[in-house]
Parts: sequence; structure tokens; C-alpha cells
Amino acid sequence: MSTIFNKIIKREIPAKIIYEDDDVIAFLDIAQNTKGHTLVIPKESTTSILTASEDVVTKVNLVAQKLAIDLVKIFDAKGVNILTNANEVAGQTVFHYHVHVIPRYTEDELKFKTSNTNFDLDEIYNEILSHIKQTH
Repeated sequence: MSTIFNKIIKREIPAKIIYEDDDVIAFLDIAQNTKGHTLVIPKESTTSILTASEDVVTKVNLVAQKLAIDLVKIFDAKGVNILTNANEVAGQTVFHYHVHVIPRYTEDELKFKTSNTNFDLDEIYNEILSHIKQTH
């Protein structure tokens, strides 16, 4: 499936590329949430972190870490968010695995709203352990 990111990789559409190697490319997000907001993507087409190989996840995240360090220094940011969305319910809009590197300057630039829930932590824990024992 061809996405806008595949077109950027193939240079069919322009992008502000700030990093590239044989496997990974990084460019400024056209919708800057904060100054320096960057997307890091594998050149290999895969839908999300849920479908990417361990090798691809490692390469993308190592580049994201390096760029996060650089962006914090360059823009004197106070912190950084590094995140990925997998599937539409999580906010993924381009179905090509990508990691956002978002420099942070103030606490109110970007909000992650949590909801107060009343889950049984022991039940969740046991369900996870049961599944892991069956699949690993």
C-alpha cells in the first residue's frame, strides 16, 4: 500500500529531510505540534510498530533517540516526547510505521488525557501473564 511516506522516500513529493541512511529517513512533520517536531520512518514499508520487525523497530528508535538529543540541544527544549500510534483508534492516520519526536518547551503544548478507571490490577496482571506463558 503506497502512502504519503512512500512518496517522500521515493522523492515523489518534497519533505524537509533532516536525516537519512540506508534504512531510515527522518523529516519535519508538516503539522508542527512544537518547533522541531520530526517523523522518523523506516524505508521498509510496514503498517505500524505492531507489524514491524525487531530490526526495523530498533533502527527507527535509535535514530529517534539521536534526533531527540539533537533537537533538545538545538532548540533548548525542556524535554521531548517520543511516541508512535498503532491503528486508527490510537490516532494513526498514515499507515506506515513512524515515530514522532516532539521537543517540549512548556507543559501545556501537548496534552495526553487520561481517564480515571477502576480496573482490577490483579486481574489484568494475571491475564497478561497467562497469555505470555502460552505464547512465549
